[in-house]
Amino acid sequence: MTIDLTATWTPTQAEFDLFAAISGDDNPIHVDPAFSARTAFGRTVSHGMLIYTKLWGLVTRAHPEVTQMSQTMMFPNPCYTGEKVALTVSGDCPGTLTVRALRAADGAELLVGAMEVA
Repeated sequence: MTIDLTATWTPTQAEFDLFAAISGDDNPIHVDPAFSARTAFGRTVSHGMLIYTKLWGLVTRAHPEVTQMSQTMMFPNPCYTGEKVALTVSGDCPGTLTVRALRAADGAELLVGAMEVA
């Protein structure tokens, strides 16, 4: 079967904080606005795996029977709070699904990758 899923998401600091609490990744770049303001990013950025969980959630809501076998991903640009993100998942199931998260305002790639599913 072919999968072609899309959604939009506007990240919030509350989501970054909750993901940090659940994952244990409380790096200040994700959860401390004052610290992050002094970095090259200028503000907090999303955990890469938070973005990925949004993509995986698209798949499991549409196809709860799917099992993930592996994943690859890169994070070319930062994902900030308050900036709308376009999420896409496409490909063959079982097989390889392409996953992408793009900043809606300028098309910057935030996550690019693939997942093998069965």
